[in-house]
Amino acid sequence: MALRRSRSTGSPVIASVTARSPRAADPSAIVAASRRADEPWFALEQPDRRGWALAALGSVKALESSGPERFGHTAGAWRGLAEGAMSDPIDGPPGSGLVAVGGFAFAPDGGESPTWRGFAASSLLLPELSFARMAGSSWLTVNLEVAGDDTVEGLELRVQRRLDELQERELPLLDPAPAGSYEVLSSMPPAHYEDAVARAVQRIRAGELQKVVLARQVEVHAPIDHDPGAVIGILREAFPSCYVFAVGRGEATFMAASPELLIRREGQRASTVALAGSTRRSADPAVDDHLAEQLLQSDKDREENLIVARRIARVLKPHAVWVTVAPELSVVRVANIQHLASPIRAQLASPIDAIELAGMLHPTPAVGGEPTESAVAMIPALEGLDRGWYAGPVGWTDATGDGEFCVALRCALLRGPLAYCYAGGGIVRDSDPAAELAETEIKLGAMLPVLAG
Repeated sequence: MALRRSRSTGSPVIASVTARSPRAADPSAIVAASRRADEPWFALEQPDRRGWALAALGSVKALESSGPERFGHTAGAWRGLAEGAMSDPIDGPPGSGLVAVGGFAFAPDGGESPTWRGFAASSLLLPELSFARMAGSSWLTVNLEVAGDDTVEGLELRVQRRLDELQERELPLLDPAPAGSYEVLSSMPPAHYEDAVARAVQRIRAGELQKVVLARQVEVHAPIDHDPGAVIGILREAFPSCYVFAVGRGEATFMAASPELLIRREGQRASTVALAGSTRRSADPAVDDHLAEQLLQSDKDREENLIVARRIARVLKPHAVWVTVAPELSVVRVANIQHLASPIRAQLASPIDAIELAGMLHPTPAVGGEPTESAVAMIPALEGLDRGWYAGPVGWTDATGDGEFCVALRCALLRGPLAYCYAGGGIVRDSDPAAELAETEIKLGAMLPVLAG
C-alpha cells in the first residue's frame, strides 16, 4: 500500500510495521550489540515499571530545530510525519509502534560548544528499528521510507539485511582492571561553585528571584574508551526506579540514571512530579529514615519543592479540566540520594501532545529557577559552562501524541576515553555554599563510580 501511494503521489511514504516478538527481548542489549559505527541509537528503561524499556537503531527521518520555538516546530514536524505514515494500530506496551525518540538541550540554542557536537538543540529521530518491552511482552517495529521506484522485493531485502545484523547477547561488563589509571578533574575548581552559590544567594535575598539551579561539570579521563553498553548494565541494576537512558550521536553517547519525570501523556491524562530537595542515603536503615524525616521537616527543602510544584500546576491549569498536586510531600529514595517529591496529575482539556507539554514545562524550577526568565538568564554567567543536553528533556512520543520525557539529570556525555559528568542543585535564600557543593558530590555519585574505575 505504501508503494502504491508513493507511486500515485510522486512522494516518498513512511511505512511502519510492528510485530510481537515470540520471546522476551532485552531492547537495550540488542541495540548496544547491533548498532553500526557512528549510527544514532537510543535506549530508555525504567526497570521497576514492570521491566519497561524502549530502544531504537538508525534514523529514517531526523527532526531537528533550535531557538525558542524548537518544541513547537518539532511537534509540528512529527505530527505531519506521523499523519502521512502508513502503520497498523497495535496494542503493545508504551513506546511500541511508530515513535520518535531523542531529546532537547537545556537552552534554546544549547549544545553549541565542541563538547556537544552532534547533539542539536532539538533532535528527535524516526528510527529504522525500535524495540519495546513491558511485563515480558516484546514488540519490534520496522520503519521504511518507500519511494515510487522501489520494488516489493527490494524493500523486503533491505529489511531482511537489517534484521540479519541484529545480535542478541547480554550487555558487556566493565573491564575490572584496565591498563592505566583514571583521572577525575573538575572543569572549574570547587571554590568556583561555592562562589557562584554565594553570589546567587545574594541576588535572591536582594529580591531578584526566588530560586536558581546551578550545575557543575566534572571530567573523567579513562585509560580506555568508556563502554556505553556496560554503563547501561550497571545503571539499570543500581537505579531500577530511575529513567536509565543512552542517546548516541556519532562517536558520543549521552547517558543518565535520572529520577525525574518531566511529563507523561496517556490520552487526555498528563502526569509529572515536582522533585526538589535532597539529602544523602545511609546503609543503616534507622539513620536512613532519620535523614528522610529531616528532609521532610527542612524548611529550605520544602520551600524548594513548593516553588517547583506551584510553577508546574500554574503552567498546566490553563490547559486542563483539573490539576491535582499531592497534599503531602513524599520521599523518593534511589541508590545514593533521597528527594522530596510532589506527584502532579492533570486531565487535559484539549489534546496537547507530549512534545508540546514538555516545551510548556521545560525548564521547571527544579532545573532552571523561579522566575524562569530571570534564573535562566543568570545561569550561564554563574556556571561558566555549556549545559548541552544536561537538564533537558529526553524521551519519546508516538503517532497519537502520547509519550514521556524525563529530565536529563545524574548524567554524563561519553566521548571515547573522556566523560563529562554533570550535577547541580537548587539555590534558595537559605542555601549554604559548602552544603550545596556537598550535594553535587552526592549527585555525581550516580555516574562517577561507574566511569572512574
